[in-house]
Amino acid sequence: MGNPNSSVSLIQRLQNRLYAIPAVTQWWAGRFARGAPHSADGPIPFARLEKALADASVAIITTGGVHLTSQTPFDMADPDGDASLREIPGDVTLADLTITHDYYNHTSAGQDLNVIFPLEHFRELAQRGIVGRVGPRHFGLMGHLEGEHLRDLQKKTAPEIAAKLRADGVDFAFLTPA
Repeated sequence: MGNPNSSVSLIQRLQNRLYAIPAVTQWWAGRFARGAPHSADGPIPFARLEKALADASVAIITTGGVHLTSQTPFDMADPDGDASLREIPGDVTLADLTITHDYYNHTSAGQDLNVIFPLEHFRELAQRGIVGRVGPRHFGLMGHLEGEHLRDLQKKTAPEIAAKLRADGVDFAFLTPA
């Protein structure tokens, strides 16, 4: 995966270190949550898993900027983020993945991608019979979204992912935020 900071400017590295401080992250998240639009439909519904975990299919959704090395990187030039998605095949090797995301320190994830995209761990859980199976595809997103991009995520990208997960017979998604 190379050096995760090779294309990251000094200012971006300083921002990453600043936002790695828990109090700063909590402040930013609280500020963002107060200004975030809420659904006109009310709170997001909770869906309980209705089958045994050992019979369930899982897919991973990450906002850590994970994608195939062959895919177009997420747009880091747009200060409001990038609401597009990257499909990741279920049979991918972690060596074929990379991270494009300037808004968190992904040094640990660069050393072991399972930190942010635990595909190997879920494969092992499926092999041991703890989960039924690992889905045929997973999704990488960028977790820094504001303005119109946030609305695009809510109205377009998220419903598209949900439809694809349903088509794949996935019972639950494991979300890894960044």
